[in-house]
Amino acid sequence: VPVTVMVLVMVVGCVGDQSCSLLGQTTLPVLSADGDVNIGAVFSIHSQPLFKVHSFNLREFQFAQTLIFALEEINNRSDLLPGLSLGYQVYDACGSVPKAIQSALALMNSPGIHDSLSEPSSCSRHPAVLGIVGQSSSTPTIGILSVAGPFSMPVISHFATCDCLSNRKKYPSFFRTIPSDLYQSQALAKLVKHFGWTWVGVVNSNSDYGNNGMATFIEAAHQEGVCVEYQEAIFRTDSREKLLKMVRVMRRATARVVVLFVGLGDLIPLLNVLAQEGDPGLQWVGSESWITARMLAEKQSYSFLRGAVGFAFGNVKLDGLEWFLDSVHPSQDPDNSLLREFWETVFQCSFNRSREENRGTLCTGAESLAGLKNQYNDVSDLRISSKVYTAVYAIAHSLHDLLTDLKNDSGRSNRSSHLSHSSPPCFQVLDYLREVRFTMKTGEEILFNGHGDTVARYELINWQQEADGTLNFHSVGLYDTSMSPEKTLMINQKKMVWAGGQAEVPVSVCSQSCPPGTRKAVQKGKHVCCYDCIPCAEGEISNITDSNVCYLCDLEYWSNENRDHCVLKPVEFLSFEEIMGIVLVCFSLFGTGVTTLVAVVFFIHRDTPIVRANNSELSFLLLFSLTLCFLCSLTFIGRPSEWSCMLRHTAFGIAFVLCISCVLGKTLVVLMAFRATLPGSNVMKWFGPPLQRLCVLALTFIQVLICVIWLTISPPFPYKNMLHYKEIVILECNVGSAIGFWAVLGYIGLLAVLCFVLAFLARKLPDNFNEAKFITFSMLIFCAVWITFIPAYVSSPGKFTVAVEIFAILASSFGLLFCIFAPKCFIILLRPERNTKKHVMGKTSNDIHVHD
Repeated sequence: VPVTVMVLVMVVGCVGDQSCSLLGQTTLPVLSADGDVNIGAVFSIHSQPLFKVHSFNLREFQFAQTLIFALEEINNRSDLLPGLSLGYQVYDACGSVPKAIQSALALMNSPGIHDSLSEPSSCSRHPAVLGIVGQSSSTPTIGILSVAGPFSMPVISHFATCDCLSNRKKYPSFFRTIPSDLYQSQALAKLVKHFGWTWVGVVNSNSDYGNNGMATFIEAAHQEGVCVEYQEAIFRTDSREKLLKMVRVMRRATARVVVLFVGLGDLIPLLNVLAQEGDPGLQWVGSESWITARMLAEKQSYSFLRGAVGFAFGNVKLDGLEWFLDSVHPSQDPDNSLLREFWETVFQCSFNRSREENRGTLCTGAESLAGLKNQYNDVSDLRISSKVYTAVYAIAHSLHDLLTDLKNDSGRSNRSSHLSHSSPPCFQVLDYLREVRFTMKTGEEILFNGHGDTVARYELINWQQEADGTLNFHSVGLYDTSMSPEKTLMINQKKMVWAGGQAEVPVSVCSQSCPPGTRKAVQKGKHVCCYDCIPCAEGEISNITDSNVCYLCDLEYWSNENRDHCVLKPVEFLSFEEIMGIVLVCFSLFGTGVTTLVAVVFFIHRDTPIVRANNSELSFLLLFSLTLCFLCSLTFIGRPSEWSCMLRHTAFGIAFVLCISCVLGKTLVVLMAFRATLPGSNVMKWFGPPLQRLCVLALTFIQVLICVIWLTISPPFPYKNMLHYKEIVILECNVGSAIGFWAVLGYIGLLAVLCFVLAFLARKLPDNFNEAKFITFSMLIFCAVWITFIPAYVSSPGKFTVAVEIFAILASSFGLLFCIFAPKCFIILLRPERNTKKHVMGKTSNDIHVHD
């Protein structure tokens, strides 16, 4: 029935200005008792408005009796509402939204139960109750709020969990003693993520509870990186064919975990089809609406639910409630048809009202509830009933605070100015309910946040099979939003059992986890949870599982073989320990040794003509400079440092200039000696030993000056070259000033070219032992080595650059040594008969005489 029609039926019509009469047939409560102040309640004690005998809901009847129990307990207290009695009016919504709205209108508009229905009443009278407790699901609660909300009637639900009800603009008078589905959805998303289930299927009721709950779950799941493979919505009137099609979807899907955000009434038809089709082998994750439903656990055909997990509200113990439930009897109110129906439902007993003197029962079985455990009087699971109990106490404490303030005439400083003794009582109770704060006798502190919600606390329930084959609920964890983020979800995984009785956690993923060293690459056209694992590129790592990206290592680091850690790049330089370094050191020492040996030979035979020719002083200076050239190559080997970088280039430049200067001096001596033999020539007078020494020193000094300027302006320094190779660091000497470096090499090259030209011009002098000829060969080798050095130096990578430079130094040094001194040593050691002045001069009648 449309809400507008129901409002028209139940609306209070005004007769004149002062009186109102009720249009339509009045609705009476199924349970009621008058008090100084009354509290209303709406429960679905029957599933349908017709055939009530066959649709009696014992669980909802327990909720109603728990409300009465709480009210009587409050009435017997001296510290809460002293001197004031609380009454109640309980209506039956029969599982229907229109009936729920009708019940809410009756609670707001109907007169008291002892008032006359025929006489007009004042249009300005207040509602018969100060607040409404109910309902047990979200959609009927929304219907109640549609008529109670505009009149600021407080509505406190014990089981309406839809997050939509937290909208304070639409439902400003709504409160609940149970957490909203938002918290449960977040808890379920964290639970699914905790066990690595990133690929799940979802089934929800086609109702406000199911649709809103599943929407918030999917949103929370996406934030946790969990993907939904499929979503199915069911309604309790769905045909078997539709449910069977849904079961086939579950079997066909790759997701092995199914989240059921389904009301109990919608779930049972689906479970019946599953039971007929056989165990699908799925891991069930349930919402609080069914995860503690004893009627499901006790049914053998639903054994495939073994291992199911889900969150339920914390269980509590209410002392005295069991006795109170057992004491309910039709004799307490013989005229109440609901109590008689309850008795007949439980015991198939009929209450004898015909005999006033007896008022007994005619039963076929037991005559009391003692020892009988069913959905009504089983107090081992009071997860929802306790929320009814808490709702009653919330209204009572708000009323207590209100009356205390009114009695003291103090009020609260933050109260609205319209609240006064003349304000409707429900307005004032609503205002105090927003700020109520009290502690239950169970130790739980109760207060409402800005959305009318309480602190969210859940127990993690696991369905485990006992030795006798029955399923039982085991608490294996806790979810508490009042704790710190890292302690919000606590799970004792060792105590858990999974689907099929397995001890191992089921796997439900679209793609296997990507190990460290790889990254996820989403498969084109598929869900983000379906991906390929791509190895990280060189120099990149991922050190966590299922990384979306690979991270680039710092410049001095490189990825290891597994691409899961950055390690320091190996530093490469030409060291003394490696084979190449050892070989070069050997050649350097060998050259030094040979040069020293030649110097010894020359010193021993210093008075022989072949040694004295062309100034023996320059020969010994040349041998000394060659020794320096061989030794300076050692400075290029080893770990570059600030001093070694400056030493290696300057020592090399100065040693080679000294060497070339000596060769140039010897060449000039040969040319000048030849010129001195010509008639009238007096050249040797000016180019004697002092001038030769001065020439060598002057030429060397120029190189020293270039090196000093180079070291002063921009000296060489150690440099980590990370551009040539990505995976290694080349530790080399940066030349600093490129101009200074090439100036040093250019000066050496200039002297070498000059020396080569002069030696080439003197190559055909008529001596038997023409030194200029050997100098020409030595300079030719020197220039060839250094011309080929330049491209080899530029193109050689890493430590090979240094090796090429050392090779050029050694090759040019050996060229000078062997070309200039080998012929002389050959004659000195092996042909001493040629070591005469006559033979050296090669004198004939037409010869030109050359004197030392």
